[in-house]
Amino acid sequence: MATSFSSRIARAALLGATLATLSACAGSTEGKDIAYVARDVESLYAEAQRRLDRGNTLVAAALFDEVERQHPYSPWARRAQLMSAFSYYIARDYNKSIQNAQRFLSIHPGNKDAPYAYYLIALCYYEQISDVNRDQKITEQAQTALREVNRRFPQTEYAADARLKLDLVADHLAGKEMEIGRHYQRMGLWLAADMRFRNVVEKFDTTSHTPEALYRLTESSLALGIPEEAVKYAAVLGANYPGTEWYEKAFKLVNKHAEGVTAS
Repeated sequence: MATSFSSRIARAALLGATLATLSACAGSTEGKDIAYVARDVESLYAEAQRRLDRGNTLVAAALFDEVERQHPYSPWARRAQLMSAFSYYIARDYNKSIQNAQRFLSIHPGNKDAPYAYYLIALCYYEQISDVNRDQKITEQAQTALREVNRRFPQTEYAADARLKLDLVADHLAGKEMEIGRHYQRMGLWLAADMRFRNVVEKFDTTSHTPEALYRLTESSLALGIPEEAVKYAAVLGANYPGTEWYEKAFKLVNKHAEGVTAS
C-alpha cells in the first residue's frame, strides 16, 4: 500500500463535504438489507471501500462492520472499525459514528490512528451544532471533544484544525449567552442579564461578541444603580475597541447618565 492507513483516512476527512453531498444524492436502495455471505477479508474490505468511494456510505459502513464480524482477529478488522465510523460520519449518522470510534479507542487506545478517532468524534459533535436559539449541549460536547484532540495530540494536523474550530465554538457559545442576556434585559431582569454578559467578557473575551457584551454591561450597571461600574466598562471598551459602534454608544450613555462619576 503506497500510503499509510492514517494518511488515507486523513485525506478522506478533508473530502468529507464532497462525499456527504454524494451520500445525500444516493439512491433510496442504499439503506436496504444486503445478504451478507461469508467471504475472504480482502474482497469484503475492498467491496466496502468501493461502496464508500461511490457514495453508498451506509452500505459501506455495514460492509466494514461485516469485515469485523466475519474476521474479528484480522488486521483488517481494526481498519474496518475506523472506516465504519468514518462512513457513518459521512452518512450523517453521527451517533453510530461516535459509538464506533469510541469502541475503536477502547480496544486500540494506543494505536497510531487513535488521534484520528478522537478527531472524528469531535467532528461528529461539531457537525451537530445548532443555532443560538436552541439548547447548546451539543456545542459544549463539541468544545470538550475538540479540546481533547488538542490536549492529546497538539502537534498533529487534527489539533490544528481543532483549534480553529474551537474559536468558532467559543463564538457560538458567546452568542448564546448574549441572546439570553438581551432577553433578560428586555424583561427588566438586569442582574440576570449582567451575569450573562460578564460570562462573555470573562470566558469568551476573544470572540466577536465582547464589544457588545461590554456595552450591555454598561447598560445593566446603570439600570442597577452602580454608575461607577458603567464607567469602568465603558473605559474598557474605549481602551480595547475604540472605533466600534458599541464604544460610541457606551460613551454617549455614560455621558448622559453617569456624568461626573469615575471608575474605582
